[in-house]
Amino acid sequence: MKYEIVTLEEKIAVGLSARTNNLSPDMGAVIGGLWNRFYNEGIYASIPKKTNEKALGIYTDFTADEKADYTTVVACETSEEPPQETRGQYTVCRIPAGRYARFIVHGDMVQAVAAAWQEIWQMDLPRAFRCDFEEYQNDCMDQAEIHIYVGLK
Repeated sequence: MKYEIVTLEEKIAVGLSARTNNLSPDMGAVIGGLWNRFYNEGIYASIPKKTNEKALGIYTDFTADEKADYTTVVACETSEEPPQETRGQYTVCRIPAGRYARFIVHGDMVQAVAAAWQEIWQMDLPRAFRCDFEEYQNDCMDQAEIHIYVGLK
């Protein structure tokens, strides 16, 4: 699977979060539930100061142990953190500046991403295990373009 090395500036992401792990039988329901709430409960529409229309799927607070829990955040990039009085309804996550391997995936939004991650986990990348994320370039379920960023040491 081809990728390019990119250097990113820190990003502020605002959305919803949950804890899960890759071996949990309800992992798909946990992550799918976040996406459902994000769009169907108006969270995406209510987030102030979005820098673009892209959605982010972020994975953070994890280790190289696939059995360990991690935080998943469904969010969008913003120019600043939300005002203090509304902060309780959102999760604020900072995607750290640094080097990332960027993979570009096309196809079914769910299946293409799952297949790409299966390949990425098998690769010998010098992963930092701080933060990885998906950036959904459009909202077309069957013809999606998704950029997957894997944090590097």
